[in-house]
Amino acid sequence: MAFKLNGKTLLIDRGFTHNNIQYPRNWLRLSTQEDKDALGITWEADPVRHDDRYYWNGELDNPKALEDVDAVDEEGNPLWVQEYDAVTESMVDTTERLVTHGLKHTMINQVKHTAGTMLAQTDWYVTRKAERDVAIPEDVVAKRAHVVAESERLEAAIAACADVEALIEVMNSQEWDN
Repeated sequence: MAFKLNGKTLLIDRGFTHNNIQYPRNWLRLSTQEDKDALGITWEADPVRHDDRYYWNGELDNPKALEDVDAVDEEGNPLWVQEYDAVTESMVDTTERLVTHGLKHTMINQVKHTAGTMLAQTDWYVTRKAERDVAIPEDVVAKRAHVVAESERLEAAIAACADVEALIEVMNSQEWDN
């Protein structure tokens, strides 16, 4: 947010000149709203920037793609993943298509990562059970089941999203704690 005068941003604790009058650096802090109004100083809110995870440049009318897209060059020809060929000492195409991943792919991976991180904290119980047949505490079994169920719910909901707004709603509905 900023004070504006004739389209120019005025900075707090900086002097400014208006109509050949020099105003001291503390004028904006000490002046009343009537003083500011008399000079034509307005208060403008910063523009709303939307979440960069979902929108290019934070612009609501510029959402990122939901689905994966096969990459193509300027002429529409498919692009392929490349690898280094030591014989020719150059990069060569493989048989794998180059893909630009969409939001669904990214968010499903994020959900899987979160679930994996949470499950990793209690994986030792599972290992102990498999190796020595020591029972896993009921609360740990319940917690692990909840994490798996939440991951499955979120992955299915993400896959079903038809637009970015629905995806945001799903991602905001995460309930990892039971």
